[in-house]
Formats: sequence, structure tokens, C-alpha cells
Amino acid sequence: MSPATFKLNTGADIPAIGIGASPAKVPEGKDTARWLVTALKAGYRHIDTANIYGTEAAVAEAIESSGVPREEIFITTKLNWTKHHCIQDAIEESLNNLKTTYIDLVSHASLHQGAIDDGAMKYLLHWPQCADSEDGSDLPKNPDGTYKLTTRYHFADSWKQLELAYHRGTCRAIGVSNFSIKTLEELSLTAEVTPAINQVEMHPYLAQNELLSYCKGKGIMIAAYTPGGRNVVRTDPEIAQIATRYDATPTQVILAWHAARGTVALPKSINETRQRENLLVPNLQDEDVERITALDRNQRVSNTADSHGQVYGWSFEQLGW
Repeated sequence: MSPATFKLNTGADIPAIGIGASPAKVPEGKDTARWLVTALKAGYRHIDTANIYGTEAAVAEAIESSGVPREEIFITTKLNWTKHHCIQDAIEESLNNLKTTYIDLVSHASLHQGAIDDGAMKYLLHWPQCADSEDGSDLPKNPDGTYKLTTRYHFADSWKQLELAYHRGTCRAIGVSNFSIKTLEELSLTAEVTPAINQVEMHPYLAQNELLSYCKGKGIMIAAYTPGGRNVVRTDPEIAQIATRYDATPTQVILAWHAARGTVALPKSINETRQRENLLVPNLQDEDVERITALDRNQRVSNTADSHGQVYGWSFEQLGW
């Protein structure tokens, strides 16, 4: 079986497989707390949410309903890109939504091997770009349909605010999301705390080998969203062939690939059977890891460019993608 946890640069252990808690698009998944309860009962101890998802309160409800002690669960949430002007308030809002204000009492002592950081909450900058918050919308747009951004705030300045929260213990680990080598290099010019994690889209069709190597060299853990690559990747004949040999599902094989590369994977499923399956991943032979990595074609299936050639208001060049 693949490793249960990976070590962050903070000294804390993070579960290698988490459950994504973005809103489900199908009617049977609208009760987020319900399918998060089944995930927790299946054995998940890492939940990935975000303020902009609107599911933080559902995460708190699920934890209370599951009977799993809060101190066993690692929660990741993210700064809403419209709240760079009020980051400390945004952190408090997330803590209140998640009912995790008690994490301020967590010891700063180093952890024993294999222990999850008690009551841990990991807080990320969701995107390097900042949206204009004047109209109160989470997804503000200009008349031409492009996203309405602001240059009043810069992610390097916002990172300083996260560092303050980290130093006072409100956030046990801080990180970034959707950052590239370009934006990480820019952040490093002023950052005092190296991000513990960089959450990005990653799957066999988007292996991001250079970014993975860069982050490993800096001690930054990669966490993969859309780790299975949706049906586009799961139905690849090479994946199917490998899955057959391991008597596993294509998703299990892909998650095993992530584990073999030392990356956290954050699959989302509202189905209890698949939730359990996704925690049972085989140990891949090195040659199979290489075969899957060779499928890379730099193809995004989650955050693709819109009709303006942008992803949430930035071009691929600006993002460093």
C-alpha cells in the first residue's frame, strides 16, 4: 500500500490522500455534509475546502456528525481571491465557519513520526491574482465578460499576512495554490516562510515534472487537485491496461502514481463505494510509474483558458503556465 502520510516542511504530517470538498454539481451531491460524513467514516482524515466554495460550514457539520475527533482531521481551506484587503478577517471567518477556533491552543512542539498535527488547519492563497471586491461578488466581471481584477494588492503582500497568522499559530501551515515556478520565484524574493504546499492541477496528462522537481528542491509539497484527470485521463488505454494488471480501478492506479511521485492527491467523490476504493491504492512498479508519467501532454482538464484566452483574468504567460 502507498504511504498514509507525507511530511511537510513544518514538521507536520499530512495525509497522502484527502477528499475534495468543492460543491458537487449533481443533485444527489448537494448535501455536502452528508457525503463528507461518509468520507470521514471511510477513513479520510484530510478535507480540502475553500472559502469561495461555500462549504466550510458543511465541513464543520460533517466533522461533528461523523464522530471523528477534530484533532485527527487535517483541514485545508483557502483565501477568497476577493478578500486580499481583509485577510486577517477572512481567516477568522473561515475559522468560525469551520468551528476550529481552538486550534490557537495547539502546541508548537515538533510532532512524533506518523502523527497528524492536532487540530491542524492549512491555509492557502487560492490564486496569485486578486479580484476586485467592490460589487460583493465572488466572481466579479467586467462588461466584456473578463474577470474584474485589481492591482491594489499583490500576492507577495498577502503572503506577509499569512506569515503573521502562521507565526501566531492561527494557521498551522500556510501555502499557495495555482502557483508556477514563475510566481513561486517572485514570492521567494520577499517571503520569510517558504510555502508548505502548492496545490495545483496535476494528473497523468499534466504531470508538471519541472514544477514538481522545483518544489521538491525547495521543500514545498505538491497537492494535486483533479488528480484523476476526469474521464479524459481515466479512460486512457494505457491506464486501463495497467489497472487490469493490478486488479485495480483506473482511479486507484492514478492515485498510486501520485503517491509514488510523493504528491498529495485530493480526489472528490460523493459515492461511498468510490470513496473507499480511492483509499485503497496499489504500490506501482517503477516502470509503471514511468509509463504513466510518459502520458504527459501538458493538457489541462480543469482550469482551461476561456474565450478571452485567460484563466480567471490572467493569461497563461502571467500565470507562468
